[in-house]
Amino acid sequence: MKNRIIKIIFFSLAISLAGCQLDEIENPNAPTVGSFGNGASQADVHLLASGLEAIMRSDLAFHYNTVSILGREYYDLTGVDPRYTGEILKGPLDNNGFLTTRSYAAWYKIVKSANVLIEAVENSSAGFTDDVKNSYFGYAKTLKAYALLMVANRQHANGIRLDVADPDNLGPNVGYTEALTGVMSLLNEANDDLTNASSNFDFSISSGFAGFDTAATYREFNRAIAARVALYQGSNSLVISLLGNSFFDINGDLYNGPAHIFGATGNDILNAQFHVPGQSGQEFMIHDSWIADAETGDNRVVDKSFELIGGTMFDGLSANYQVAVYDTNTDPVYLIRNEELILIYAEANIGTDNGQTVAAINRVRNAAGLPNYSGSQTDTSELLDEVLRQRRYSLIAEGHRWVDLRRLNKLNQTYIPLDRAGDNILDAFPTPFTENQ
Repeated sequence: MKNRIIKIIFFSLAISLAGCQLDEIENPNAPTVGSFGNGASQADVHLLASGLEAIMRSDLAFHYNTVSILGREYYDLTGVDPRYTGEILKGPLDNNGFLTTRSYAAWYKIVKSANVLIEAVENSSAGFTDDVKNSYFGYAKTLKAYALLMVANRQHANGIRLDVADPDNLGPNVGYTEALTGVMSLLNEANDDLTNASSNFDFSISSGFAGFDTAATYREFNRAIAARVALYQGSNSLVISLLGNSFFDINGDLYNGPAHIFGATGNDILNAQFHVPGQSGQEFMIHDSWIADAETGDNRVVDKSFELIGGTMFDGLSANYQVAVYDTNTDPVYLIRNEELILIYAEANIGTDNGQTVAAINRVRNAAGLPNYSGSQTDTSELLDEVLRQRRYSLIAEGHRWVDLRRLNKLNQTYIPLDRAGDNILDAFPTPFTENQ
């Protein structure tokens, strides 16, 4: 990807979002967004495909920071903006403020970029065969579905637009249940496309997708995201079926999975979720309860946190450990990885095959240096609590805690600490003001 960054810059500049509208910006040195829609060359389409992956990295840290703060995984105590310790922890969220609009726009930029790629392939002058077209369609629709899922998890009951293909005739805002249905349908379309695609992609894909860079292996990524959606839908039997067609491996590398990659050279970008240990201005602080509630010997505490001697305090909030999920500013950020799939498998088996649930739990516990699970193997509530506990420690700062608590009806003070008078539990971001116009 790195040697194509300069070429991709124009693409990032050409795609901009106002609400859900796509603006066309002329670029004298490269094809325009408009030209992609009619008669795009093979080189144009290659650029769009590479650009779609590259643009997905934009504003990732902001998304993960905001949902992690809402779930009280960690606080932003840097003091850079009082809204990180005020509005987002107290509410109500401003429907025209950056906490609401920034990630909404970033995820829809990906949706619109995928739509541009699909249209360009359909109308290309390159003479693509149907199987080559299907490889592009499957690739683009999968990433489009992923982006829609991420924004749906932020908006929840406030809804999202599934159809933004025509900026002059946008689809309706739909609730969370319908959004999940739409995302699953799009993933299934993409899976069908990939099934009927050429075995190798016609375009380059970054090393972050190593092992997922053919139609067949990319389908495994698609099915993994579909399994996540099925879990959110409460369809456990479907989860198990989808995992069987994904890259799920109960004995495999926990960090196997497609990832966003970063670099420190040229015009590449850095992983903004890396925080320099012990450095002033880097006070993204894990909630003290995450440390206090951990089992003795859990090596995830050592691996994912850094003790800041003396701790820090800001705006009536205090904490003692920095977030240290990433070791360097070029570490990858995973779209989905095997450890999450193992825990999805554990949850989906509760009540039907508790033995498999316990086996999956133990795989994660043992990897963290903990002994086998010693709780009830028949009490479904206790098993679910254990899975949720393992998700809390394995997936910290990966955008899951707030979503998990909400979908399991546990978004309450038992799980969400309110550390100051006036703090509240927020369950969704509001619909941006521009979407109501």
